[in-house]
Amino acid sequence: MAHIVIMGAGLGGMPAAYEMRAALAKEHQVTVVSAVDYFQFVPSNPWVAVGWRKREEVILKVGPLLARKGIGFVPKAVTQIDAEGSKLVLDGGQAGEETLAYDYLVITTGPKLSFDEVPGAGPHGGHTHSVCTVNHAETFWAEYQDFVKNPGPVVIGAMPMASCFGPAYEFAFILDADLRKRKLRNKVPITFVTSEPYIGHLGLGGVGDSKSMLESEMRGHDIKWITNAKTTKVEEGKLFATQLDDQGKELKEHEVPFKMAMMLPAFKGVDAVAAVPKLCNPRGFVIIDEYQRSKAYRNIFSAGVCVAIPPVETTPVPTGAPKTGYMIETMVSAIVHNIDAELKGEKPDTQATWNAICLADMGDTGAAFVALPQIPPRNVNWFKKGKWVHLAKIGFEKYFMRKMKTGNSEPVYEKYVLKALGIVRLANK
Repeated sequence: MAHIVIMGAGLGGMPAAYEMRAALAKEHQVTVVSAVDYFQFVPSNPWVAVGWRKREEVILKVGPLLARKGIGFVPKAVTQIDAEGSKLVLDGGQAGEETLAYDYLVITTGPKLSFDEVPGAGPHGGHTHSVCTVNHAETFWAEYQDFVKNPGPVVIGAMPMASCFGPAYEFAFILDADLRKRKLRNKVPITFVTSEPYIGHLGLGGVGDSKSMLESEMRGHDIKWITNAKTTKVEEGKLFATQLDDQGKELKEHEVPFKMAMMLPAFKGVDAVAAVPKLCNPRGFVIIDEYQRSKAYRNIFSAGVCVAIPPVETTPVPTGAPKTGYMIETMVSAIVHNIDAELKGEKPDTQATWNAICLADMGDTGAAFVALPQIPPRNVNWFKKGKWVHLAKIGFEKYFMRKMKTGNSEPVYEKYVLKALGIVRLANK
């Protein structure tokens, strides 16, 4: 009997647990370890931040859900990974440290939010908000309710070394839509400050006509922008950024006033993962081979935001490559197939596609892009917008939450997103 431990209960960890349990023989044990006892549907956080969703609508208690499928759950933080000894050291609180042995470890922790790379940034003691977690989104919502009584300028965007730009664009347009509904948009100047070299870069070198389409949308919604922006510090009511030219030389210093700010941070690997010798790159992301397996430890696999993927291209202000939901889903499926193969005495042979597919809400419309593969040149390079994306994103949220509640092990992006995109593409021919 083998014990497979999945570290993390998020968009990668929970599907990994369900798919692993469905694929492996019953004699093998599957356990999920997580510092929090709930799953959060992260793509809904921008809606939570403006009050369009409540916390209870986007989180699920995972213990009972996993138990129904015969999957173990340990709601404790991992303080150390003993990769040589194949065991985790857990925070046992007053009882002291505990250990959990594994035969295979699947790391799906997501990232550490590296607010400290920019002085004054972050929701804990800093001056900027985030929509990276449901807790952060709720913090924005709490302040936003006072803000609308006495509105002022807003700054939205992404810090240097950020890799997930989609939520920043989503939030800018969602906030714009909410303010228009409240008839307050005329009182709130919005500035988009991003480390991307141009609007619509998305950490992907652009997808299709994303540059001109997103620039057009931002002009139409009266959102100003600063690109190639190296945010250097944040003070109360002021964001400081150095704008670089295409050669990486200083072009202009900006001091952007704000009453509220939502700036996505750079990501790093979580401490317990980053501390393992030879497991990670200097940023703490897990170095993997083509089978999602650690190059240093053959019984450790990893998927999601916590894996090391090189930037698509060099940019004047450093940017990372995003890991979208479909990409994460294919990583998870590859891991399940490869661990199953090893347990049967076979060689791993399944690789993730690493394609980028995304539905982005824009308040009352939306944008969808498909980059196959993620790194150019691509076989498919497609970017479209329309009301249908807004509706599809709402539908996908319901579909994914239902999958989490029922323990469905089927790939949701293949069943929902690709089907929706396929219908639209046929309609546009």
